[in-house]
Amino acid sequence: MNDVRDYTGLNLYQGVRGLSVKILNRIDRTDAYLDKMLDIEIKNSDLSGQDKALLFEIVHGVIRWLGRIDWILTGFYKGQFSKCIPNVKNAMRVALYQILFLDRVPDHAAVNEAVNFVKKLQGQKSADLTNAVLRNIIRNKDGIRYPKPDDDLAGYFSAYYSHPSWLVKRWLKRYDREFTENLLKANNQKPTLTLRVNTNKIDIEEFKTLLQKVDLKYSQGEFLPEFFKMHVLSNITDWEYFAKGYFTIQDESTGVPCKLLGANESTRVLDLCSAPGGKAAFLSNIMKNRGEIIALDKFAGRIKILESNMQRLAVDNVKIVEADALQFSDENGFDRILIDVPCSGLGTLTKKPDIKWKRDIGDFRKLASLQLDLLKKGASLLKNDGVLVYSTCTIEPDENYNVVQKFLTEHPEFELQNAAEFVPSNLVDENGCVQTFPNKHGLDGSFSARLKRK
Repeated sequence: MNDVRDYTGLNLYQGVRGLSVKILNRIDRTDAYLDKMLDIEIKNSDLSGQDKALLFEIVHGVIRWLGRIDWILTGFYKGQFSKCIPNVKNAMRVALYQILFLDRVPDHAAVNEAVNFVKKLQGQKSADLTNAVLRNIIRNKDGIRYPKPDDDLAGYFSAYYSHPSWLVKRWLKRYDREFTENLLKANNQKPTLTLRVNTNKIDIEEFKTLLQKVDLKYSQGEFLPEFFKMHVLSNITDWEYFAKGYFTIQDESTGVPCKLLGANESTRVLDLCSAPGGKAAFLSNIMKNRGEIIALDKFAGRIKILESNMQRLAVDNVKIVEADALQFSDENGFDRILIDVPCSGLGTLTKKPDIKWKRDIGDFRKLASLQLDLLKKGASLLKNDGVLVYSTCTIEPDENYNVVQKFLTEHPEFELQNAAEFVPSNLVDENGCVQTFPNKHGLDGSFSARLKRK
């Protein structure tokens, strides 16, 4: 029996655990992104701040560790766990995440909550099954078996570190065992909160003083001094200085392509795929709010976000244009062009753990084709002696260096410049491109290449 009745219109999914199951059910059966689903539920709920944080923790945690959780449940479930009723399946996942990863909830309490929830929605038989499976796991918690690394390393890494096996195999071919294992571990870390100071409004030393006044502990960016890694996650957007535009939330890796571009106060810049505008706003800081930045996006909803962010950050030198990047034309040309292309996002798994379950190997071919088209389009808008930077938030060569190489083969009038001349050399790979890794640099995985028209 595979009952997929939709109870979402009824008020049955109450409290943190109920809402967790509701969100996980939706993610299972649609292409919805985790963060969007969470935003909707949090906005429409009357949960306390503490409960909102717990909801975020549980849903992100289940998705982050889904591979390990499902491996264990499959081993203890009589029958095919994958065909289990969605409410039962996700109630067990939520309970098991708490049992394995959350100390503050006693095991028996996690089981009782799951059993009561399932009983309410699916009846006594399903509740008894939930109870039996979860209690059996608790009894055998220390003896859970995974594939043996010596027999099946990819299978072990996939189950234990909760990544799809095709991706683990791909990385094991490219990197050695130790690097791959450290990358998987880093991807499973809870995300850190990184702020970028908005130097249009406040300088770096003044911002440090503000953080110290409210006792917010931080580490200044290792590679870029404008970035501050906070030591704890907090509702930082509630702080009055966020609304005043003194800072924005942005990973340090996203600042690197902006520095690589080498823009100044008299430069005319095109940000080809701009929304939500973090890079355009940082470029404005680099250019001291002078020169001209054209920020492009084709979706009206994203343009609104872009406008709102520029307004909050008091950015005066950005002109926002709603247009399809591939159709955009400009007769004057640009000195600098930033092409931050749509990509698989596989460098951002700490923040977006659902991405690893949504991608498949066929995505790279489709994405690489669009990425090359955008790179060619950018090149056509560049002045002689102009520079463009191609960037992604992925670690996949198919979307990174391979795209750049293909472009250079077709466009001999361009040369790849060594990024080490413009940004810290420990971010630069053997090809002279920026390549960051979460396990190596403590940043999101990202790539950028600086190309100059000869």
